[in-house]
Amino acid sequence: MSDSNSILESWESLKELVGTLELDVHKNAHGNKSAGVRARRGLRQLKNEAATLVKMTLEVEKTPKG
Repeated sequence: MSDSNSILESWESLKELVGTLELDVHKNAHGNKSAGVRARRGLRQLKNEAATLVKMTLEVEKTPKG
């Protein structure tokens, strides 16, 4: 059960991160260079956290049930 909870917590974290990036991406699209730096930094963080989530889900699938 704790694996399931940690996966869901990671998923919620990813969704929050995407939400925080949205404003910076829009600002960057309209020419704000500082927002572009923040957006790229956040996207790198998103990539790393998504990779961690993938690894967690693979581990859960490999674990025998029962």
